[in-house]
This record gives sequence, structure tokens and C-alpha cells, in this order.
Amino acid sequence: MSDAEREAVSRFEKDVIEPSMTALLVLQFTAEWCGPCKQLSPILDKVAADYAAKGVKLVRIDVDQEKLIAAQFRIQSIPTVYAFFQGQPVADLTNYRTESQLTKVLDQLLGQLKVGADAAADAQAEIEPLIAMAEQVLGDGDAPRAVSVYRQIHEMAPEDPAVLGGLARALVAAGELDEARAVLDAAPASLAGNADISRARAALETAAAVPQGDTAELEARVASDPEDHEAAYALAGAKMASGDRDRAADLLLGIVEKDREWNEGAARTRFLQLLEAQGLEDPWGRAQRRRLSALLFT
Repeated sequence: MSDAEREAVSRFEKDVIEPSMTALLVLQFTAEWCGPCKQLSPILDKVAADYAAKGVKLVRIDVDQEKLIAAQFRIQSIPTVYAFFQGQPVADLTNYRTESQLTKVLDQLLGQLKVGADAAADAQAEIEPLIAMAEQVLGDGDAPRAVSVYRQIHEMAPEDPAVLGGLARALVAAGELDEARAVLDAAPASLAGNADISRARAALETAAAVPQGDTAELEARVASDPEDHEAAYALAGAKMASGDRDRAADLLLGIVEKDREWNEGAARTRFLQLLEAQGLEDPWGRAQRRRLSALLFT
């Protein structure tokens, strides 16, 4: 398969297959020169708009621009119209040319299929126990297995923020920082502020800041000079990476207590990253937030 063909398949998956997983997608094959297509298109536009709240979407494919896709569907004449759901064609709508005919067949399909919110709820119910299992595996310290489980869930729900964040955190725990960053960078822009994505980014950034080499020298520097904030900050990163979050928190809060503005507030920022990486519901994190508040507001 050529690069152009791979791009065509990728566009079809993005524009048709993925939306059809939760919507009843009406797919119209058309072309600029097609008179009957121009007559049908406004009717399809209106019906799709009227049924949007019920989970119906309309997508058009120009047979001249997407010749590979048209060939795969063996398009002999246009307009050709299919209904897609969950990645599969479920009805040939080509012979329905009036608004009343189209609304009737869409009502029938919507009555037979779980579309929209129902489908999304079913999909969510299916992946929730799998996410819980992956989190249990990750919590038990088996990062490679957690990555494997999350990869399987990701195939089922590629844009679910809990799945993307969980996969990234598992990759971080497995030491695959570059891949974790790639997973997060590929997440939809609309998820940038999502708590699961933010937690995974915090985990990634804390892991990426770990100093290289033996930490014995850092320990010695901190022991001999409590004002050596640079050594304490670096040692906190190492402790975070090794799982000793208590020691990391103590070191960072020690810096905040002595000089909260040190290095433009770097210790406080790193401390908040540590808490975010644990998750908002983590009891340890809530206790540490109270410690920080006590330092800042007393």
C-alpha cells in the first residue's frame, strides 16, 4: 500500500469509522459534477440536522478525491448513501430520496440500534472494570503488565481520557517516558485540561526530572548543609521516582519552609506535581496539601 493509500484509509477511519462507534453515520458518496447528488444533499443536510440530537451524523466522500475508498465500496453510480454504525454498514439508503422516506428509515434504525448516549454509556460500562483492573495491576507494581492491559483498553476506547492517562502513567512507571509523552501529545486538544491527562503529565514531568547517577552525594550534601536547596530539590526528584513520596514531600516542603520563592517557586511547583501525579482522591495527597497550606498560610 502506498503512502497516499494509507492516508486515504486513515482519513476514512477518522471521518467515518471512529464517529460511527457512537453515532448513526449517514455516508453519502458524491461528486462536484453530479446533478442528482446536488438535489439530494440539501435533503440529507436537513434530515441530519433534525436528527443530530438523536445521534445521527452526515459525512460526504467525493469519489474523485477518494478513489481508493470508492473502489473499496465498489461505487458504480452516485449518489450512493449508506448508514454506518459501530464501524459497519447497517443499511443502504441510496433509494431513499425524500425527507419522509429518510426520516422513516432513520426512525427504524434508531429503534433497532443503541445509538448516541446509550451506546456511549454501554461502552463506558464495558471499559470501567478493565480500567479498575489495570489500575490494580499498576498499583501492585507490575508496570509492564499494566501497560499491556491499558493498550488493550486503548484499542476499545482510543480517546477516553482515563484510558489515555492510565496508559501514559503505566508507561512512565515502566520507564518508557518517550512513548508516554507521545501518547499524551497525541491526545485531542479538547482534553488538555482533563484531570486524568493532567495527572499523567504530572507523573511524566516528575519522572523526567530525576537526576542521573548515584544519589549518595546528594544525600551527603543535604545532610551537611540544610540550606543546599539545589541538592534537596534534586534528591526529591530521585525519591519521587523511587516511590519514596514521603521523603520527597519532606524535602520539597523543607525548601518551601525555608525559602518559598527559591528558584521562582520551583519546590512548590514540583510538590504540586507530586500530588497531582497521585490523583486528586488520594488520601496521602490530601494530607500533604494540608501540610503545604499550613506552611503558606500560617
